[in-house]
Amino acid sequence: MSGRRGPAGRRGSPSPRTVELALLLGALLICGYGSAEVALATTGELPPGLWTWFAVAAVLPLACHAAVRRFAPHADPLILPLATLLSGLGLILIHRLDIAYESRYDSATAASGQMMWCAVAVAVFIGAVMLFKDHRKLQKYPYLTITVGLVLLMAPAFYPGDVYGAKRWIFLGPISFQPGEFVKIVIVVFFAGYLTLRRDALALAGRRFMGMYLPRGRQLGPVAAVWILSLLVLVLERDLGTSLIFFGLFVIMLYVATERTSWVLFGVLMFAVGAFVVGSLEPHVHGRVVAWLHPMDIYLPPDQRPAGLISDQAAQALFSFGSGGILGTGLGQGHPELIGFAGRSDFILTTVGEELGLTGVTAVILLYALLAERGLRTAITVTDPFGKLLAVGLAASLVLQVFVVVGGVSGLIPLTGKALPFLAQGGSSMVANWLLVALLVKVSDTARRPLPAPSLDLSAAETQIVRTRADVADSRARPSGSPAP
Repeated sequence: MSGRRGPAGRRGSPSPRTVELALLLGALLICGYGSAEVALATTGELPPGLWTWFAVAAVLPLACHAAVRRFAPHADPLILPLATLLSGLGLILIHRLDIAYESRYDSATAASGQMMWCAVAVAVFIGAVMLFKDHRKLQKYPYLTITVGLVLLMAPAFYPGDVYGAKRWIFLGPISFQPGEFVKIVIVVFFAGYLTLRRDALALAGRRFMGMYLPRGRQLGPVAAVWILSLLVLVLERDLGTSLIFFGLFVIMLYVATERTSWVLFGVLMFAVGAFVVGSLEPHVHGRVVAWLHPMDIYLPPDQRPAGLISDQAAQALFSFGSGGILGTGLGQGHPELIGFAGRSDFILTTVGEELGLTGVTAVILLYALLAERGLRTAITVTDPFGKLLAVGLAASLVLQVFVVVGGVSGLIPLTGKALPFLAQGGSSMVANWLLVALLVKVSDTARRPLPAPSLDLSAAETQIVRTRADVADSRARPSGSPAP
């Protein structure tokens, strides 16, 4: 055969990198159109430096593409374009909110700072793609990994004061970051390594109860430890989102490793009990639950409001979604600034709901779903157990964070204060999520790498031919009926 079959499996089909480049250009065109639409809707004209700024911004994803082409040539071609499109939409929405906040509150702009963090995230992505030659090397140091993760996870609890009622930040002089955004990746790496070694023991069934096999008593220790730790995060840092993501990750990866439904049942039950107790006793968490149950009561006279209800953000978010309808008011033609200071962070989806409508919200959620699907497809394709659990964990962490944010702003669950991946303002979130994308790219590169062609040992073949000819000549020279040597 003169041609070589690529990962797509069909001769003559475009290479993954060609598909990736075409999708990247499509994502950049969508982002360019959105930037122009915001400018025309808010000022009536295109700013003179718009296309220069767009050209500079386009260098970042193209640099990522060049790194993938060089160091991960067989990677999934959809992962990078999806992350690029989501990040570009986030920059457009933050710029649109800058215009609204500047006119109403005379506040400083945030788009330029977010652009800087995008550049840092791209640098981290390229560095990770270059340095991680084999994702299986991450499995070598599980206990060092979890030690670093726990230190980062608990560090904000020891800093004095809080920000917006929760302790998520570490302050190093003028720089602040949320370690929880990076801890979710560290936790995934540890769980993948731990469960790869212990999954056989964890899969052992105990007693049968109501049609399900309950876990053995000695195997409940790790779940209990993770449960207690997640509750400590919830109590000490008042961070419902991180606690839910942390415990949810462990339950999902545990189910994938053992295929025992009983683990999911116990996990959900344990977290529900813990969250109920903490939500009833901890004032900040209790206030979020009250705002979830009674969002419109904020407009009652103060003496008639439920205790702990102090914010109208949940109500304003529902108004924003309702005013958007199916198609929205149009990009740049709504009033997302009414949400207040959180419009650029966890409430940024309300801007999508108001100005792009249910159609825009559905499209954004489908982008997240497609990105998670590529991670799960990578988990199915990759052959090593650690890679499977790593890909599942990375995809699950993305899904869980999107769920807690979208569920919070839409009224499905209490607000958590987490940032919506790629869209919301926040340097820690942007860098951590691009690091997650880099790991998915490397695992998918291993999963989609073609098998090496079987080598033909010519020397061995020639030796066998010579031996066969010698045996034939010997048999002809031997007298009839004489025994073989």
